[in-house]
Amino acid sequence: MKIALSNLATLVGGTVLCGDPAGQITGFASLKEAIPGDLSFFHDPRYNERLVNTKASAILVPLGWKEFPPNASCIEVSDPSRSFEKIVETYGFQPSPFAPGVHPSAVVADDVKFDPAHVCIGPNAVIESGVELADEVEVGPGCFVGRNVIIGKGSRLHANSTVHAECVLGENVFLHSGAVIGADGFGYEFGHGRHRKVRQAGIVQIDNDVEIGAGSTIDRARFGRTWIGEGTKIDNLVQIGHNVVIGKHCIIVACTAIAGSAVIGDYVVIAAQVGIAGHVHVGSQSTLAARCGVTRDLSGGQTYLGFPAIPVGEEKRRLAGINRLPQLVARVKELAAQIAGGKSA
Repeated sequence: MKIALSNLATLVGGTVLCGDPAGQITGFASLKEAIPGDLSFFHDPRYNERLVNTKASAILVPLGWKEFPPNASCIEVSDPSRSFEKIVETYGFQPSPFAPGVHPSAVVADDVKFDPAHVCIGPNAVIESGVELADEVEVGPGCFVGRNVIIGKGSRLHANSTVHAECVLGENVFLHSGAVIGADGFGYEFGHGRHRKVRQAGIVQIDNDVEIGAGSTIDRARFGRTWIGEGTKIDNLVQIGHNVVIGKHCIIVACTAIAGSAVIGDYVVIAAQVGIAGHVHVGSQSTLAARCGVTRDLSGGQTYLGFPAIPVGEEKRRLAGINRLPQLVARVKELAAQIAGGKSA
């Protein structure tokens, strides 16, 4: 792959400020990782040192930027990050195109409702009785789709993802490899010296435009539904318990765990390794910072930090106080010594 800088500038509506417009790039990388031949981008003054020291051959820079690296060509654009994304989407790694058809090794029940001319079913996929697949659905290699599942238009199940019986997926739902939708919720009652399993008879409903990362799990409800709202994006290795309700357009980052029957409002951002207890409510437009522990209801529109999670300003003041403890202890010892000295005198 060799692409002239002038072609890149035309693609993103930019201007070559320095360097040869006929010069060519052969790859893409960050400022820190770039090697000669790579295109990179700069959009944050915090990384000015990386810009100066980069080995990239060409760099996208913001409008009005004047501090150019000595050995690289620069293309001025209004938004370097978005322009870089557009270039990579155009010239970089491309996903496999949608190719309808049923692989001979797939096992598809006779009564599955789908149009083979508009659905792709990959090798070794298993699709059980009563399933409905809308047009442009792709079921990847090794996937399992349980009985009576409904999957909406344009949804994609990447290799080895699982959707258990009776669950409902909307349009443009993406499940990445290893995601499991509709496994039993973790429900047991203790009696007579043992744990008795409580039947999980509900479903999982996933609304339109939801994306679920690799290895994430969403448990079926004990009754009713576990419900993921429209536009929500879930990272890898997230656990969502039975009867949880998550609102629209939320972001849930890796290694978060949400216990049963919790309710998350709309436009909530949940950072990595957050734990949310069962039956609590997190209000809309909240942000939960990394490693929060949510043990009670939280009102919307605030940022929370710590365990148990409290408003970020309160937690920062608490942490500041903890950091001062060694000095306070030393001061107390000093005062105690002075008092003891005064009494002996």
